[in-house]
Amino acid sequence: MNAHTEKLVFTGEAGAIEARRDAPAVGMAPRGTVVIAHPHPLFGGTMDNKVVQTLARAYVQCGWSAVRFNFRGVGGSAGVHDEGRAELQDLLAVVRQVAPEGPIALAGFSFGAFVASHALAALWGEREVASAVLVGTAASRFTVAPVPAPAHLRTLVVHGEQDDTVPLASVMDWARPQTLPVTVIPGGGHFFHGQLHLLKELVVRHLQAVA
Repeated sequence: MNAHTEKLVFTGEAGAIEARRDAPAVGMAPRGTVVIAHPHPLFGGTMDNKVVQTLARAYVQCGWSAVRFNFRGVGGSAGVHDEGRAELQDLLAVVRQVAPEGPIALAGFSFGAFVASHALAALWGEREVASAVLVGTAASRFTVAPVPAPAHLRTLVVHGEQDDTVPLASVMDWARPQTLPVTVIPGGGHFFHGQLHLLKELVVRHLQAVA
């Protein structure tokens, strides 16, 4: 992502988990660590996805250390795809190793948002999650976990109006029973082509609001 991106390798149930970490400006103590999950591994999703990098940039701008990682079977990460089940364990393993204590945040795009939703549900009872950002949440393809009610104000859900990969209606069907707000980007597609700057600004605004 930039010249100061740090290469990391964590240990998961399947072996090595390849990761990258970006820190805030030199001299600035990080406010915490966000772990960001990438889109579907079987459709080209990696930690270098542009939406994932946009999320990382937004968090770094707001003073967070941002960690992206490859799910099992992607890049240098060991193992094989497991439809989200073992991928949840990958995400939790990264959280435990990169931020065993202190403030944490979770973010994800598409398949990654689905996995992040389950990580949020799993972690909420044992430690505080300062914020969560779910983008293009794959609610039409997977069973996305409900957001814990106390976490609603800390959670930003963003979706494109014209997403033809995950229809907006499916995300609304998931959010409606929870009365969980969804921020819709007019004309936005699944990958937010030409609108990544707007996506970044929405995330920055949210992080500043929940600071």
